[in-house]
Amino acid sequence: MTAVVVAVSAVLGLGVGAAANRAAGAFPWGGAGERSARAVRFPVLELVTAALFALTALRFGAAWELPAYLLAVGAGVLLTVIDLRHKLLPNRVVLPAIGGTAALLLLAAAVDGAWDQLLRALLAAALLFLLYLAMALISPRSLGMGDVKLVALLGLLLGWVGWAAVLLGAYGGFVVQATVVLALLVTRRVGRKTQLPLGPAMLLGAAAVIGWSAAFAG
Repeated sequence: MTAVVVAVSAVLGLGVGAAANRAAGAFPWGGAGERSARAVRFPVLELVTAALFALTALRFGAAWELPAYLLAVGAGVLLTVIDLRHKLLPNRVVLPAIGGTAALLLLAAAVDGAWDQLLRALLAAALLFLLYLAMALISPRSLGMGDVKLVALLGLLLGWVGWAAVLLGAYGGFVVQATVVLALLVTRRVGRKTQLPLGPAMLLGAAAVIGWSAAFAG
């Protein structure tokens, strides 16, 4: 059963990756200017998304929460590409992803009776949102409101897994960002005043924590 779920998820990921590639290439939506057909050369993003979907299915198996995590992965791929290209996390992606993920986790809780996990996910989302909001108000050049909204989505996903995942995921993005910045500084790809988007690092940090979370779930 797990093998079938992984295979189906991988195929679904190919389609989602293709859609994300087109959507990112057309961003900003409704704006003027020249647009490329794809944001990333075919089939790189498609294969990466398929691999991420397969790994997500391998992590959760045929569980009711799997659709919520697949939705978040698809949104995360699109947000990563847009943030890297435009340094922006659009509300038209982040907010529906939060609502859709919450709804799917609600469904999973209703089917499995996992109300404690749902409550923890909602609390984690609220706490991380408030924490990042405070940091953004203190240092608006370091954190944007897009990052603040994104962490609410990540809080849902991390909170469903457990408080240990929330704690690690809250700072995982900063660790990833610091590592990337250091590597780019050493190779002289960026300068000290270069500002890099934080969204991709936040997503990668949370994905790493969730991927290994089976060892400390709860």
